[in-house]
Amino acid sequence: MATELEWLRAVESCRTKEVYREKKLARDEVKRILVATVKRLLPKEKFGILFSGGIDSTIISQVCKIAGGNFTCYTVGFRDELIGIPEDIKYAELVSGQLMFPLKRRIYSLKESEEIIGNVVKLVKPDIVNVGVGAVEYAAISLAKQDGIKHFFSGLGSEEIFAGYQRHALSKDVHNECWHGLQLMYERDLVRDMSIAKHFGIKFITPFLDPDMIRTAMQVPSEWKLDGEKNKLILREAAVELGIPEEFAFRKKKAAQYGSNFDKAIAKLAKKAGFEQKGEYIRSLVK
Repeated sequence: MATELEWLRAVESCRTKEVYREKKLARDEVKRILVATVKRLLPKEKFGILFSGGIDSTIISQVCKIAGGNFTCYTVGFRDELIGIPEDIKYAELVSGQLMFPLKRRIYSLKESEEIIGNVVKLVKPDIVNVGVGAVEYAAISLAKQDGIKHFFSGLGSEEIFAGYQRHALSKDVHNECWHGLQLMYERDLVRDMSIAKHFGIKFITPFLDPDMIRTAMQVPSEWKLDGEKNKLILREAAVELGIPEEFAFRKKKAAQYGSNFDKAIAKLAKKAGFEQKGEYIRSLVK
């Protein structure tokens, strides 16, 4: 979406109520619409998937494989002598190996991470979340650009339409909280991703933000999305029916900046530069 007003209008055009009364019917429809959406958006040329081994990127990859797409999964992270292999790298290797997804991964050093973070600060709003998530995207796209990749599937939007955040679990009205979160996505997520995409000359493909997908997911009753312990339940159940093992479908995943360890890289760089707070360090990079 080019403007926030266009995004808000698009979200409003999808506005619907929770209408499903049979869980199996709801799950089948979520699965059907997701498969149809991914197939419709499938590029003709080779494309990339921003891959973490979490439910969103795994189910997208599985559908792309079923559809015969020519893709590679890209996973990145940070580590040094004191910080171990990123959790997302571990799971990306495990999931891709078992489900036979082509995978490329790269672990960046602190010096390399510093350069990435410095570049990201020039492109996005300089706050911890934007820079942390942006660093993951920037690093993965940099890796994929070596292969000439110009299109990337992203799981953006799944957390909102399937109630994946903690604030959904704490809300007294999960359905309205999902709609509210969708409305706020432009400034919080889309501006960042559009800036990074423009910088690299690439396109993000976001099936979870497709109007058909939003309408379908938002017709699912909230109690079928979370149960107090697990979130995105209906999507996870659909993933199992698509051939994804339960241990992967129901994996509790950290946000991208944490699962990749890029947040730890920011913390280390902040300390190295003499800042007590990560946000202070990030703001110091703005020129």
